[in-house]
Amino acid sequence: MPLSSRFGRAIALFGLATLATYLPSIASAQTAFQQPAGVEINTDGVFKMRVYDDPGNALLRQRIADAKATMDPKVATKSKSRKVSLTRLQKVIEARLAEGLRPTEEMLCLAGMTRLQNVFVYPDSGDIVIAGPADGWVKDVSGRIVSITSGRPVLELQDMVVALRAFPPDSKDSPMIGCSIDPTTEGLARYNQFLRSLGGSATPDMAEEIAAGLKNSLGPQKVRIEGVAPNTHFAQVMVEADYRMKLIGIGLEHPPIKLTSYAEKATSGGRVSGMQRWYFVPDYKCVRTTQDHLAMELVGDGVKLIGEHELVQADGRRVAQGASGGASAQFTSNFTKKYPELAAKSPVFAQLRNLIDMAVAAAFIQQNDLYAKAKWQPELFDNEEKFPVQTYVAPLEADTAVNIIYKGNTFSTPIGGGVTVHPGKALDSDNLLVDEGNKVNKLREATTIEGLAEGQWWWD
Repeated sequence: MPLSSRFGRAIALFGLATLATYLPSIASAQTAFQQPAGVEINTDGVFKMRVYDDPGNALLRQRIADAKATMDPKVATKSKSRKVSLTRLQKVIEARLAEGLRPTEEMLCLAGMTRLQNVFVYPDSGDIVIAGPADGWVKDVSGRIVSITSGRPVLELQDMVVALRAFPPDSKDSPMIGCSIDPTTEGLARYNQFLRSLGGSATPDMAEEIAAGLKNSLGPQKVRIEGVAPNTHFAQVMVEADYRMKLIGIGLEHPPIKLTSYAEKATSGGRVSGMQRWYFVPDYKCVRTTQDHLAMELVGDGVKLIGEHELVQADGRRVAQGASGGASAQFTSNFTKKYPELAAKSPVFAQLRNLIDMAVAAAFIQQNDLYAKAKWQPELFDNEEKFPVQTYVAPLEADTAVNIIYKGNTFSTPIGGGVTVHPGKALDSDNLLVDEGNKVNKLREATTIEGLAEGQWWWD
């Protein structure tokens, strides 16, 4: 079902966007945005990208200077392994709330930790400790909280709380956590009908009109959140990462690293009745644990992008066709390979990896009964009324974006997919890594709990 035999050098790619400027009529994606960027969700739940103008990073530099001048030098000091006791942190926050005080910025930013690398439990003292590199932090112009020196996003307590709630102490369930942004069945049916209506009448100078027709026929794409509350920062980050990945894929966002898009690789021969789906999934061989399961280490880069192909029938129903090949497979493979480099430059992808790490850590705590071993009930963190994290507008839908590219013969494909995380799979015996040389246990033993001051919840 080509766009037209006379429109024979056009490739129409459908992704996800919400700005009208993401509807170019040519291939060069002139409207593609650069960093810094963030997201907004309006009161109707419509997901929108927002680009922030900060010429020369003047505003960011001023915020960094202000942060350095006001932040406690101890917490602002760069650390290779900062420790945060979740149990002690809950007690300190409970005490502050009892006095009518809010948690401090240090608490909400988990003392500036930028990566969760270890979980340690100490039954004698009742501590469950997370550990990882840390630094001073600043809120960038998009509202993201990032390291002052590296620009990498810090872990946020609200996201850790969401992960803990997904794996509570009174359950052994191992939920799937994820999101999906996909065209509706009705939209796909209209899309097929629109392509048929073009017949042989389309010409290259109608590209903008055709792009608008394709966009309107598909209509808004639906957002689905699973495993966590949709009105949380955790959910918003997953959706943004998925959204931004698709824009990169179809050539509507230029990534800050050299990364070949699907649009650049797509050629003639694609099935216009098909739909590509791209998913973020973890690398489940990411956990190294001790024999007694009192300590674990998260290893590797953690995130892969995979693809599959679906046949779209005339009525909009989708039929799985197996793994993607060709340009799609090249794009997902290259994206996975470049993920660490991309995450170092584009904070949302580092945030996604942090979410996966926190979810795996929460599953480890639950499945190894560390709540009971530490005699800890996260009563505050598990109570939305006392410790609210469901404070965001839930993303419900996103507009379709179209990129028309003159290259090869006709090709037209919608793009779907999302994020799919089964944290419990990382703890399956087939995926667990051996603690060679007793390295993880030695790290646990070297982490000194004794001598902490009253109310102290983090240390280096």
